[in-house]
Amino acid sequence: MKKLPIFVGTGTAMITPFKKDLSVDYEALKRLAEIQLKAGVGALIMCGTTGESSTLEREEKAEIIRVIKDFVKNDCAVIAGSGSNNTKNALIFTRDAYEAGADGILAVTPYYNKTTQDGIIRYYKDICDASPLPVIAYNVPSRTGVNILPSTAKELWNIKNLNGIKEACGNMGQITELKSLCGEMHLYSGSDEINLPILSVGGIGLISVVSNALPEKTQEMCNKWFEGDSKGALKIQLSLMPLIKQLFSSVNPIPIKKYLYEKGLTENILRPPLYAE
Repeated sequence: MKKLPIFVGTGTAMITPFKKDLSVDYEALKRLAEIQLKAGVGALIMCGTTGESSTLEREEKAEIIRVIKDFVKNDCAVIAGSGSNNTKNALIFTRDAYEAGADGILAVTPYYNKTTQDGIIRYYKDICDASPLPVIAYNVPSRTGVNILPSTAKELWNIKNLNGIKEACGNMGQITELKSLCGEMHLYSGSDEINLPILSVGGIGLISVVSNALPEKTQEMCNKWFEGDSKGALKIQLSLMPLIKQLFSSVNPIPIKKYLYEKGLTENILRPPLYAE
């Protein structure tokens, strides 16, 4: 059976705004979501790395998904980060996201444990078997310490409910090999500096940090690429590079939160051990 993508184009890896008492600022979250909707993005990715998932409580994650799904309705997809270095917890977070109304799951590889390639396959199989929702795998070795190899990605694509992969390995050779081995796999860029190169080897969209700041520009780049205007898409990608460099000058999401604070959109507050700069 052909697998339909959860979204195409720009998916914004949303921040989680906090109040001064470190509680979640749901009103600010809805304001940020409204900006994204007006820009026409295809998805909001909640409770991921940029959303400081590692310092969110289980109940907070579920409530964030409920609030955003209720706010956006069906105007764009809502995808919930549910990965963990404990498969049991990943299954719990996945079920919570489904019950809260999410449209899909983004599951990062297990971090710190440094599981084997077979362990990665088993991890995603367990999540997909338990999930009523389509699942996107997330490969980000710089944060997790493990790398989904192209041959492993090919095995993952055979899992019925595995819908795609977010690639943030930073290695275009590896990403190109992945597409050559499993050409139909839905590939999303997880590295803003190589958004366009990933689209050029068959990517169908982005899961982007820079789109928190400039969603219209990010979506316009995708639109131009898919319309066949490669020069126009390249012009936008190059114009975004200074901001992308700025947003990754420190640990994500420290710079993007500062940027949004300076625009008057949220407080510049992170949960420890992250601190505002």
